Amino acid sequence: MFSKILIANRGEIACRVIATCARLGIRTVAVYSDADANARHVQLAGEAWHIGGSRPAESYLHGERIIKIARTSGAQAIHPGYGFLSENAGFARSVEAAGLVFIGPTPAAIEAMGSKSAAKTLMQEAGVPVVPGYHGDNQEPDFLARQANQTGYPLLVKAVAGGGGKGMRLVSKPHEFATQLEAAKREARNAFGDDAVLLERFVQGPHHIEFQVFGDGHGNFVHLYERECSIQRRHQKVLEETPSPFLNEAMRLAMAEAAVEAARAIAYRGAGTIEFIVGEDRHFFFMEMNTRLQVEHPITEMTTGQDLVEWQLRIAAGEPLPLDQAHISRRGHAVEVRICAENPVNDFLPETGTLTRFVHPGTQGTVRVDTGVGEGDSIGVFYDPMIAKLIAFGDDRPSAIAHLRKALAATAVIGCKTNIAFLQTLSHHPAFCKGETDTLFIERHRRSLLDKPACAPELAVIAAVCRDLLDAEARLVEIAAAHGDPHSPWHSNSGWRLNGEGRRSLLFSDPLSRRTLEIGITGSAGHFALNLPGRSVAVEASGVGDLLRLRYDGKLIRTTVIRYGSHFTVLLTDQRYDLQAINPFLFETAEEVPGGRLTALMPGRIVKILVQEGDEVTRGEPLLIMEAMKMEHTIHSPRDGKIERVVYQVDQIVEADAVLFAFAEK
Repeated sequence: MFSKILIANRGEIACRVIATCARLGIRTVAVYSDADANARHVQLAGEAWHIGGSRPAESYLHGERIIKIARTSGAQAIHPGYGFLSENAGFARSVEAAGLVFIGPTPAAIEAMGSKSAAKTLMQEAGVPVVPGYHGDNQEPDFLARQANQTGYPLLVKAVAGGGGKGMRLVSKPHEFATQLEAAKREARNAFGDDAVLLERFVQGPHHIEFQVFGDGHGNFVHLYERECSIQRRHQKVLEETPSPFLNEAMRLAMAEAAVEAARAIAYRGAGTIEFIVGEDRHFFFMEMNTRLQVEHPITEMTTGQDLVEWQLRIAAGEPLPLDQAHISRRGHAVEVRICAENPVNDFLPETGTLTRFVHPGTQGTVRVDTGVGEGDSIGVFYDPMIAKLIAFGDDRPSAIAHLRKALAATAVIGCKTNIAFLQTLSHHPAFCKGETDTLFIERHRRSLLDKPACAPELAVIAAVCRDLLDAEARLVEIAAAHGDPHSPWHSNSGWRLNGEGRRSLLFSDPLSRRTLEIGITGSAGHFALNLPGRSVAVEASGVGDLLRLRYDGKLIRTTVIRYGSHFTVLLTDQRYDLQAINPFLFETAEEVPGGRLTALMPGRIVKILVQEGDEVTRGEPLLIMEAMKMEHTIHSPRDGKIERVVYQVDQIVEADAVLFAFAEK
């Protein structure tokens, strides 16, 4: 076994590898960019080396620099994590040429599977069914358009290299093909340095089901069962689970055998994933092989009891597979969700910000949390917007979902918009609970997932109000204690009034339901009478930090209220709610934004400007393409008009709400 390895990655996967290495007594070397100087993986590793600027091309994609650091630091091997250089055959070959071990497959296997078109040819030869389409080398746009017509619509344009939904476009009609082809090629070139694409028929009622496979250098190959990854937005996974609720045992066996044959066909070594697309008719097709560890590997670990990173390390060190197929078993059910800095209501566009508060249940019992960030860290424009993964385990699917709901209810992020509320709604959705989870799930249920937010219940309102009242009384105590004159009225904090009990009101907004609540209050010192909408209630409240204890209506309730400024996140048993305190004496004035401006909905980098000053444009016409969190987003014109000014140039970084274009006034 190795005594020291370098981890050529960042974020939660770097932290994940460090955890296994620490358990095995392996020393770790981290690398970091300018943006990650104080990142969590830097703090956890035994040592950390700076490798360059914030953009991946200047740091995490700089293979020569990483290899040099590995040799200088005395590392014996390099673990690539996932993303970045993990599926780069040239990097793997350079690692081996430097006398180091690449903790992953052979360069030949990466090359064989790195080209989706070549991989499909190999799989056809191995007897594995593949999706109809074009997988050849001819990349001329006119030729591809003819192939698209032969394949039929709808179809997918997919980058030959890479994965993660990058360089992938769904084309529904022929007149959309040229624009979507150009966008897919550009995004693939930016993400992987290779703009080659393939065409695939879009399978109706598709399920995305993948099998975890392993091979060693001794001719042994196994699978560790499947993962259902069908719930996606923008072709990127949102929720994964195992076992798949869609497969029956006959399908599971057939797909497992095909997955193992696929690994055997290329003499695969290490961890890999065979991805299948399964139609509503239950026919399955090979899509691609990811020659690396997957983001969703924890659900396999939770159900099999195996540490897949340890398997990777042992195989890379020359050991045989830890278990043969007959001794690999699975029990229970596991579900994973990805908490991301994004705005689901705004088409899941990525967000940035500083995590002023980040609270989660931690890894305990039936719940596991994998994260690479903590309070005070920033989510920027250079890397993936994922904040953490919540993984829940249960004896069966309903119990796993119940544990997931509780974990989500105990999680709060303040400082940037996230998809936590969306994930909660998803976890309660009747169709999800029934296992009806194909890749069109979010689109089909968009209205019920995004347009019907629940009002904060009475308990959440009481908790937020009492937390605000207790905080105000604590401030008064501090002021009184600081005043030197014991006879001064400012030294008292009793709230005494000359002619009766003091009364006050607090205003709270419930952002999701867009309602404003006015709560009348009397009392002090933790004993309050609250005049709520519909009724009055007497409450005894006390608390330390984020923990709050409430007694009312003859019951005692303990809850958590996370506060930052005027923002309150109330964590209840199976749900979380956000409330905002309103100061009626704070008047904010803002200059009205003229109708002739178009602003950025998110921060990002300008990739391409499609219009010039003086151009006449129509509503819905594409004006500009931005890159944010490694994905491209097209900005369309909100109106008919004439472009008076183009504010930014290609390759410039823009902040959210920055003015991109000015329209000539009519």
